[in-house]
Amino acid sequence: MDDVNKYRLHTAESETPHDLGGWFDGQGGTTGLTTAQQDRACGAVLGTAIGDALGAGYEFGSAPVGPQGPAMIGGGLGGFAPGEWTDDTTMAWCILDVAASEIDLRSADGLDQIARNFRAWFDSHPPDIGNQTRSVLRMAGKDPTGATMAAIAGDLHARTGHTAGNGSLMRTAPVALPYLHAPDALTEAAKTISALTHHDLQAQEACVLWSHAIRHAILHGEFNLRSGLRHLNANSRTFWVETIDKAETADPSSFSPNGWVITALQAAWAAIHQTPIPTDDPRRHLEDALTRVIEIGDDTDTTAAIAGALLGARWGASAFPAEWRRISHGYPGLSGEQLVGLAHLAANRRPGVYGWPTVPLIDYSMYDIGIDPVPHPFDEGVLLADAAALEALPEEVSAIVSLCLLGSEQVPTDVEHVAFRLIDRADSESNPHLDFTLRDAAAAITTLRAEGHTVLLHCVAAQSRTPTVAIAYAMSLGVQLDEARRSVLAALPAANPNRGFEAALRRLQGEDEA
Repeated sequence: MDDVNKYRLHTAESETPHDLGGWFDGQGGTTGLTTAQQDRACGAVLGTAIGDALGAGYEFGSAPVGPQGPAMIGGGLGGFAPGEWTDDTTMAWCILDVAASEIDLRSADGLDQIARNFRAWFDSHPPDIGNQTRSVLRMAGKDPTGATMAAIAGDLHARTGHTAGNGSLMRTAPVALPYLHAPDALTEAAKTISALTHHDLQAQEACVLWSHAIRHAILHGEFNLRSGLRHLNANSRTFWVETIDKAETADPSSFSPNGWVITALQAAWAAIHQTPIPTDDPRRHLEDALTRVIEIGDDTDTTAAIAGALLGARWGASAFPAEWRRISHGYPGLSGEQLVGLAHLAANRRPGVYGWPTVPLIDYSMYDIGIDPVPHPFDEGVLLADAAALEALPEEVSAIVSLCLLGSEQVPTDVEHVAFRLIDRADSESNPHLDFTLRDAAAAITTLRAEGHTVLLHCVAAQSRTPTVAIAYAMSLGVQLDEARRSVLAALPAANPNRGFEAALRRLQGEDEA
């Protein structure tokens, strides 16, 4: 499938000053999402992929979790590459692809397209697929409809009474995105999409609860698994309150095996709820909770995908380390960054600023750009530039670190590319994990240099974001803030980091923010 079809091109465009750049901007479309809410909406899908790939290598005891915690080692039951997602995220993509196209997921057309996506993946002979899902897809035939799949899943339940596996819960993250302001529609969509393969009411209700928890986290920036209880009937509420209470109080290790949707949900929620949120770096809760859920064992890719979706919805796409993001990939030939773009479309129902992510190139020529790339004053293997450098990339550059939005064809395919969400605004809302982002960007440059790359570091105009990260990189090399700032600003005479970035650099130095 080509990139145009992957992204389901839209035609609407919006304009905003270049200093709003990043992965996605505060152009809320018809949903009116804030910048932080958009970060969290994209984080729900990215979190599924990251958790999935992180847990894949440890599934059913494939490898022991070492003392440093889990890593993206690959392997597992499907022989996956490091960073490669499994069936959990692939099936989530099958839904996300439709959600990004403006089609109502509940409609016959929407369900038919999801069913066809499922079948196309099934026909690719995936190395890992759940038994129940395999049975439904095999019986559904070569060109299934949503109605056909749901009927087959219902018949399977009537015959066996055992269709409450975790296979629909693992893929539910994108379902919330089109319905952030329509909770009743979300309830219907979560149940209907679950029932395509998992007819059991427990599986459907688990998807309702998790989807509403994702919605709540995106909109309010907090965890609340009970937010969806009011969308269940009274008898079901009693059962789920007891189920949630147990997850919050019992030892997380008790929720294994976890192939059943109930124990899978409990394992994910126990890891999230019972993992402390660090006061010095709250977004590290995301990493700690993923470690904890994988340490529970058993179906680790699935429980980590489920947990990752809610963790990403709470902490945002910007909370995931570049170490994980840069190798995140999987069926149908997408990267984690492309999932972020599709999530933006699903949540906003249209592209954002400059037409991102549906355009091949973003033209920044309306801004005062075009400086010649200059060597970093403390590392000549790092070039500092604006976006114009991408039009005539220096031959020696083999890796690009971007701090602004780019089109899908703006970076050559043979060049390593790492993107960071960094918006040129001084308020904390725009960059909820600013200190981490600066440290992580500096660490990514360090890693790329250690791998032998010549790195181009750029934003739109090299005025605020590029010098800020260049200073942070110098500090990571042991240069004091004053010297790093003086030298970088001398190399980029037009540079003027905003006051929020300046304060973050002082915090990195360990100085008082005042």
